[in-house]
Order: sequence, then structure tokens, then C-alpha cells
Amino acid sequence: MRIHLASIFVTDQAQALEFYTTKLGFEKKTEVSMGEFSWLTVVSPEARDGVELVLEPANHRAVGPFRDALVADGIPFTAFAVTDVQAEYERLTGLGVVFTQPPTSMGPVTTAVLDDTCGNLIQIQAMNETPGA
Repeated sequence: MRIHLASIFVTDQAQALEFYTTKLGFEKKTEVSMGEFSWLTVVSPEARDGVELVLEPANHRAVGPFRDALVADGIPFTAFAVTDVQAEYERLTGLGVVFTQPPTSMGPVTTAVLDDTCGNLIQIQAMNETPGA
């Protein structure tokens, strides 16, 4: 068994696709019109046949209160791995991405949290090198 799809709720699929591709660097994998919405997925260019992130419409009545509570408490909806959090933070802030938490070392991991412009906080993270490892 392996993870094939992971979903994130977005307020606007077109806006999310723009952000996730032009800012975060993902690539569109699938877009199938389903009336008002689409089955829309993005993937990492480093793993085109890997896990797909589904940009799900946030129109279910439970989504708004759930996401609002996470954002109010500063809790990221999900996390993406990067090689260097500081370098990615600098690249993304240069593109106008807003961070709610700058790069912060937390023992074995460094994290930063960004606003995806579609209703979610997203954490980027990288494992810190351990001396002698």
C-alpha cells in the first residue's frame, strides 16, 4: 500500500493552480472538468509519477469552519519537504509569498509556514544535519 493522492481544500481552483505552479513550483498533472469544478492535481517536478496533490473545492459546509480554526491557531494544513528552508523562504518571499512563521530551527527540523492564498497555511520543512551523521 502507498499514498497516491493527498487533498487540500482551496477557495478557488484557478487561483490555487496559479499559486501552486508559479510560486511553489509544482506542475499540473490532471485537470478534468466536472461542471463547476475540476478534478485538478499537481505533482512535484522531482516525482512526476509520485503522490498527486488534489486541489479540492472548499465548498462543503464543514471545510470553512475547519480551515478557519486551523488558520486562527496558526496550524498548517500540510507540510512539504524542501532541501533548504532558508533558501526556499528567500526565493518565495522574493515572489511575494507571505509567511506567518519565518524559518525556525526546532531541533532535528527547520520549518517555515506560508499562506497559500487559498485559505490554508502550509509548512515547509527540512531535516537538520546532525553532526557526525
